[in-house]
Amino acid sequence: MADFLSELARDIDRTCRLTGSFTLRSGQVATEYFDKYLFETDPQLLRRVAESMVPLIPEDTDLLGGLGLGGVPLATMLSSLTGKPALFVRKQAKEYGTKRLAEGAEVAGRHVTIVEDIITTGGAVRDATRALREAGATVHTVICAIDRGPNPGVALSDVDLTTRYLLTRADLDQAHA
Repeated sequence: MADFLSELARDIDRTCRLTGSFTLRSGQVATEYFDKYLFETDPQLLRRVAESMVPLIPEDTDLLGGLGLGGVPLATMLSSLTGKPALFVRKQAKEYGTKRLAEGAEVAGRHVTIVEDIITTGGAVRDATRALREAGATVHTVICAIDRGPNPGVALSDVDLTTRYLLTRADLDQAHA
C-alpha cells in the first residue's frame, strides 16, 4: 500500500475506531466499534478520502449516486472535486412530493456510479443498483472508501457490479497494529 494510503488508513482508524461497550445491531455487545461517520463529518479527513477516491471513478460516469446516509457526503465532495453532478439515492422512494428514489438529475439513459462509504455485504448497494436500473440508469460500478467484506471487491458480482475501493478492513487493522 502506498505511503499516503497507509497514512490515510492510520488517520481513519485513529478517528473512527472506538473502545468501550457497544450494543451492535445484532444485539451482541462489543468492546470495539468503528464509527464511520467520524471520518465523514471531519472536513479535512473527508476531503483526503474523496481526493484519494477520484481515480476510482470510471471515465463514463455521468452522475455520482451517493447512497443515504453515508455515501451522500462522499458523493458531494467527489462532485465538488470532479465537476460531475451528485445524485442522492434513498433506500426507498419517498411516498410524497416527487416520489423519487434519487434526488438530483434524471437518471434514465445516464451512467451512474454508486458512491458508498463502507461495503460489507453490499445489501444497500444491491438494492439501489436494481432500483436505478429499473429507472433506466446504466449502473456498472460502485466506489467505496472501505470494503470491509471478507473478499474485497467481489460482494456485488451477483448483480454484475464492479466494486472499486480505497481501503480494506485489513488495511485498517494493519494501520491499528
